Amino acid sequence: MFSLRPAAAARRAFSTSSPVASMIGKTPVVLPPDLKLTEIPSPPTKSRYQLPRQLEITGPLGSMYLPLPDYLTLNYIGNKVNLVVADPEDSTQRAMWGTTRALLAGHILGVTEGHTAILRLVGVGYRALMEQEGRVVSLKVGYSHPVELKVPEGVKASVPQPTRILIEGRDRRAVKQFAANIRDWRKPEPYKGKGIFVDNETIKLKAKKVK
Repeated sequence: MFSLRPAAAARRAFSTSSPVASMIGKTPVVLPPDLKLTEIPSPPTKSRYQLPRQLEITGPLGSMYLPLPDYLTLNYIGNKVNLVVADPEDSTQRAMWGTTRALLAGHILGVTEGHTAILRLVGVGYRALMEQEGRVVSLKVGYSHPVELKVPEGVKASVPQPTRILIEGRDRRAVKQFAANIRDWRKPEPYKGKGIFVDNETIKLKAKKVK
């Protein structure tokens, strides 16, 4: 079978198309009326990769902070803000352009409406309850003892139903991480469909093994 030489294959794989601007990064971010953005110096740390400035994002639910690279500026137009980088053709700047824009949109949603995660406990006898004035989630998921998990700072947990857990918070990462920590105690299994499901998670059932 005919095949390309290594050098020819490399030339064939090499792209000569010009780099394009980040589709996510150049999309304006809508600012709610009860939101305030303030650029402030970053607090001193021992990190080698610390950025000199950060954006303070303040809303009804509190404040969050987003580090800003030197090459990125914010242009305000009415109730929207555009993120602009110094050199859109630079690969690092293009990557951080879209990442920073996505983080900014997530932080804005966090301080105005908040992020949520809903967990469903599926299984005979599975249930959850809050203890210690809402600071601990107690799970009964098939172990000989209850599983207790401390609610992280900045995160709120509640049990609207014995088989439902609602997690809320400003920081999307903290909310999803706590939900993942709870799920780890009884991951969904594919034979009986039992376990702890997060949000719209589903699992495809398998046929039982026959010996």
